[in-house]
Amino acid sequence: MSQTQKKNSSNGETKPRTSFLNRFLRGSKFMSSKPESRKESNDLETTDFQPCNETQKTATLDTARPLTSEMECGPSMEEKEQFLQKLGRTAVDKCLDLNNCRLTAADLREAVALLPLLPDLEKLDISWNDSVGGNLHSVTQHLHLLSKLKILRLGSCRLTTDDVQALGEALGGITDLRELNLSWNSEVGGNLPLTLQKFQEGSKIQALELVGCDLTSEDGAFVGQLLPMMQNLEVLDLSLNRNIGASMNSISQGLRSTSNLKVLKLHSCGLSQESVRLLDAAFRYLGGLKKLDLSCNRELGGGFEDSSALLATLEHLEVLDLHQCSLTANDVASLTQVIPLLSSLQELDLSANKKMGSSSENLLSRLRFLPALKSLLINSCALESETFTTLAEASAYLPALKIFDLSWNKCIGGNLKLLLETLKFLASLRVLRLSSCGLVTEDVALLASVIHTGHLAKLQELDLSYNDGICDAGWAIFCQNVWFLKELTELDISLRPSISRDCGQWFGHLLNAITKLSEITEIGMRRWILLPSQEEELEHFYQDHRHNIHFDLGEFQE
Repeated sequence: MSQTQKKNSSNGETKPRTSFLNRFLRGSKFMSSKPESRKESNDLETTDFQPCNETQKTATLDTARPLTSEMECGPSMEEKEQFLQKLGRTAVDKCLDLNNCRLTAADLREAVALLPLLPDLEKLDISWNDSVGGNLHSVTQHLHLLSKLKILRLGSCRLTTDDVQALGEALGGITDLRELNLSWNSEVGGNLPLTLQKFQEGSKIQALELVGCDLTSEDGAFVGQLLPMMQNLEVLDLSLNRNIGASMNSISQGLRSTSNLKVLKLHSCGLSQESVRLLDAAFRYLGGLKKLDLSCNRELGGGFEDSSALLATLEHLEVLDLHQCSLTANDVASLTQVIPLLSSLQELDLSANKKMGSSSENLLSRLRFLPALKSLLINSCALESETFTTLAEASAYLPALKIFDLSWNKCIGGNLKLLLETLKFLASLRVLRLSSCGLVTEDVALLASVIHTGHLAKLQELDLSYNDGICDAGWAIFCQNVWFLKELTELDISLRPSISRDCGQWFGHLLNAITKLSEITEIGMRRWILLPSQEEELEHFYQDHRHNIHFDLGEFQE
């Protein structure tokens, strides 16, 4: 789903100032005066770094004045307190979240004026605000006042080289910092030593995120030298920096000093076969690692052939992502000996490794030894009939499975019955993706029968898109039974881009089913063409029922 779009105040009307910073705190509860130790050390994890959805920006101020002009004299204490009062906040607040607020330079000036009144501030997030770029010095010159600051997020702020240098000088005065996020700032690349030069041995930093910073191989080498100083590090995300693969020797050496590391993300970092060998040697020192992401490193293929043994020492590993790594048959054979030993594994992504299709039978059969597995992604792996049969049998031993993605494996067409017997045992399943699997009418009819018996009662997302071999009779049977999926929120039955078809009589059955599905919000029907009578049916449906359901009919429907 696309993000809510924020509007600019461009209609010439002057709107009240009270709503500017009122929105950046977004009603979030600030931490109490007795801070918990942040579920800090125990639950520190990362999610993909994105801007938060934000409401409409409703005030703009004069941006012609330099940021420093107001700070030279500064507003009075009374004015600041009045400003805070407008926000419904007090000077003991510990979280200032301006993420994706479309700050103007003047807005930033107002926010900076708050900092002296927030000596207990523990979290400052001004990510996804372009105006910060070139103006970060106005923030950094006040960071020394925030002695309790633990979290600093500056992602996607278009930081300049001067900003990076100013930040580097300021970080030396923030001794309690636990999390630093500089992701999506390309000028950090080539200047990383300027930014992190003040980190001292024994640093309290727990999370360092440098996603998409255009880091150079020299930056990567610097990270390797820095890691021994960050022995409290729990999260390291260097994803989307393709040049650091050449520095993996230094980085892997540094990782040996980070025994508290829980999350290591090296997605699309230009890793090679040699990189795998170097990392494997570091794994013995990372016994607490819970998440390992090596995905989208296509030159990595072949690296596991002789270098996967120590992966088995990661007994607490919960997430392993190896999608699009060009795994070879020998890689798969080697991983077959290791993955079943990862008894804590909850998420496994082997997607987009085409050579798995004919070589993964033994690996897939041993998935039955991973009873905690909750997410299994094997899409676009060119599975063959034998490997699919083996996977279907092994899946019956995965009672905790919630997400199952088999899309883009054509062998499933005409053979879905092998999986349906397994689905009866997957009571926890929430997401099932079977896009572009070559499904035929018999497959969808059998799926409808399983749905009818209530075996998929917890399913929330079902993707049957790009299966053009299903006739109208098959869709009719399916639509007559889909209402048994009481918790369904998303359904996709779109056609592939090269095909369009008229909707059959089944569309009426679908509308009738939707009236019984209180949770559904999204129905993908791209390239299905509604007849005029069906358009009327849909219009009446909207008049008589909920309006929060989105039918995505694509470009073929006016």
